[in-house]
Amino acid sequence: MQHKTQQTVDFNPKSTPKFLFGLSKTQLINWVLFLVIGAAVTLLFYLLGNDSEINITKGSRSIFYWVYFQWGHERNSGNWIILVVAAYIIFSLRHELAKTETSPSWLGMLVFSGAIVMHILGYRTQFPRISLIATVPAYWGLICTIWGWQVAKKLLFPAGYALLCFSASLLQDFTMPLRLYSSALADILLDGVGIETIRDGTTIRSSAGGGFLFDVEDACSGLRSLTAMMALTAPYAYYTLRGGVWRKWVLFCFSIPLAMLSNSLRIFTLAAIAEWIGTDLAMMLYHDLSGYIVLIFSILLLIATASLLQPRKTAAELAAEEDDEDEEDDDDDNVEDSENTDPSANTKEV
Repeated sequence: MQHKTQQTVDFNPKSTPKFLFGLSKTQLINWVLFLVIGAAVTLLFYLLGNDSEINITKGSRSIFYWVYFQWGHERNSGNWIILVVAAYIIFSLRHELAKTETSPSWLGMLVFSGAIVMHILGYRTQFPRISLIATVPAYWGLICTIWGWQVAKKLLFPAGYALLCFSASLLQDFTMPLRLYSSALADILLDGVGIETIRDGTTIRSSAGGGFLFDVEDACSGLRSLTAMMALTAPYAYYTLRGGVWRKWVLFCFSIPLAMLSNSLRIFTLAAIAEWIGTDLAMMLYHDLSGYIVLIFSILLLIATASLLQPRKTAAELAAEEDDEDEEDDDDDNVEDSENTDPSANTKEV
């Protein structure tokens, strides 16, 4: 009597057949679409970037040239580092992204279309900052359209972080308000320690004859320190804070008043040293060092604030950590025992 063997066919194989370059046919089509459409978007921003006077006189309409021109200023010189950090974050997520389920999304199409419309609006109205804001959402929306929300969701933070590299250009109109705020707060602090001053706009001078006279210029407005603090706080909050997204947002928003306060403290200490020790020492030695001193103070205050926002670990979490530590200790002991065991010690000579 013969027994017939029943064969089953797996319609959902775990491994997808590779087509080219180690990619499946669907993956290859997705990458081709992204590269082709992404190149077209790049050409759009490059060839029809903006009609600002700066670009026209230099013979370029590229929005990328406009950003490059802005980064040429001293207060914006380090903004390109933010793009490098954002690229590294995306690179660190490559394995997680490869395991994420992909599915085309209409949400991405809406974001992509809205970003292109924003860029056209910025180009026609000659407001390059509008086009600048649309750059990152255009590429993020394209990714969401092709690979879906689950993939795009994991790229929300690096995409938002990349936008910070444009923050100095976008916030350039706030330079004067920042100068006024910093000089006003520094004037209050100086009066608080008994140094009588007279403030006229952004100018602070000592009431005593022959005293110091400072003018808070654009370079000392605090815009650069504001960008630096936001760029430092965002990844720190993203990787260290637990217990909800709102805690990360609170710490990130705290970086704004912290940067403004730090800049005011820098002006205050500069004026105080000039009053007590001398203007030459304050301007020649402390002026350059004060930026680093205040930055260290800001970072320490930021870490202290993060520790206050960090939720306390529950008893279950503490017990789980203790169990993990005990398991690691047991594994180390087993390894040591196996290394210390001499196989020849149990053998007998015949």
